[in-house]
Amino acid sequence: MSEPESPAAITEPAIVEPVAAAPAPPARRHGGAWLIAIVLLGAVGYLFWRVWTLDVEQQRLAQTDIQQVDAQIAALARGAEQARRDTDTLRARLDDESKVNQSLREQLLGLGERARLVEDAIANLADKRLTGHDAMLLDESEMLLALGGERFALFHDPAATIAAYRLADTTLAAIEDPAFSTVRQSISAEIDGLSNLGGADVSASAAALAALRADAAQLPPARRDAGNSEQESRWWHVFGNLVRVRTGADAASAAQRHDASLARQLFVLDLRDAEAALLARDTPRYRAAVAQAQAELKLDFDVGADAVKSAQGTLERLGKGELAPPAPPQLGAALRELRNLRATHAMRQARPAAASPPEDRQ
Repeated sequence: MSEPESPAAITEPAIVEPVAAAPAPPARRHGGAWLIAIVLLGAVGYLFWRVWTLDVEQQRLAQTDIQQVDAQIAALARGAEQARRDTDTLRARLDDESKVNQSLREQLLGLGERARLVEDAIANLADKRLTGHDAMLLDESEMLLALGGERFALFHDPAATIAAYRLADTTLAAIEDPAFSTVRQSISAEIDGLSNLGGADVSASAAALAALRADAAQLPPARRDAGNSEQESRWWHVFGNLVRVRTGADAASAAQRHDASLARQLFVLDLRDAEAALLARDTPRYRAAVAQAQAELKLDFDVGADAVKSAQGTLERLGKGELAPPAPPQLGAALRELRNLRATHAMRQARPAAASPPEDRQ
């Protein structure tokens, strides 16, 4: 911009030199320039201040963001560390479970092997008919049947024979071959026949004889005859131990009587003789011993006493027992049938064995 000209400059145009009259306007220009410069400096300063404040604010915000980012990074690091620990724990558990699974797998393989062995054993048992095991059972059954028959033949003991037959039946039940079921039926028929014999119970009879021996000490002896009057009683006490006179049956019975202790010993000996005959199944000897014991009771003991009457009744009951009943008609049939079946099976097994060599030659 140009400043307006003053009046002096208009009046004296030729005197004033253009160079000398010009200093004032430059001063004004410099003042405006300085103002502009100051304004520009202020603007620049404000700009720098604003930029600096913005920079500071940005730095503060950036620092805050960095702190937040660092916190997030630290949280992520902690989370990653926890995840790593969890991963390690899971890996350890997986390793343990893998070991457990390996152990279970080995156990399952072992169980499978055992199951296979059990199946093979069951198959072998299913195929076993008349092998060595069955042959041993048949031998045992035959021996038991033979022992039972010989026991009855020698001692006429139905109870022992029945026990042997039942053991043989139990042994035959372990054999799976149905061909031997008929032998078991024969054994059952023989057991029924032995049970219906009705012989004396040896155990009960022996126990009754033992009870009579134990009660022999309490048996009262027979009463001695005495005079009727006092005079006879006095003379009896004086001369009775020296001379005794009896006539008829009284004299005979008195002559056969024994002392009380000797009578008890004889009675016990008769009972022992009866028990020995009972165990030997000797019927004549047994009945003779029982009759002798009854005679001892009548002769040397008081027949009116209750103990003597009870002993007499027991001896009468024991003397009627049958020690050796006749054998039942079917006795021995099971043994014969078993032997026939074994011979038949042996022949069946021998035929395939004889036919096998030509096949081997081919």
